[in-house]
Amino acid sequence: MRRDFLAANAGKRAPMPGFVLLVHDRGDGDPAIRVGFTVTKKIGNAVVRNRMKRRLRALARELLPAGGIRGADHVLIGRDGGIERDHGLLKAEFAKALGKIARGEDSPSRPRGPRKARR
Repeated sequence: MRRDFLAANAGKRAPMPGFVLLVHDRGDGDPAIRVGFTVTKKIGNAVVRNRMKRRLRALARELLPAGGIRGADHVLIGRDGGIERDHGLLKAEFAKALGKIARGEDSPSRPRGPRKARR
């Protein structure tokens, strides 16, 4: 749901070259690891965005069961260069991002300035 994605945006963040990982502890007592994916239209057309989401899903299937944080929502936001990056490199970056979050080494959220007018 949208509110879960917005709550994750207020949580811990680990930016990597191919994606940004957001993690938000739900605090509801449920130990389930939940995951969501976002790829904006800035990345490309629907084919490119869906390909990026498939790559992110594959990473999550491989690494979240062992490295994810129990009782937290994990959101992967695809970045522009992520579609061309090697799968092994993305996997290493995802493992590094999970480790950073687990150690509490998250990056501060980026400051939001005034938005540009849409045409």
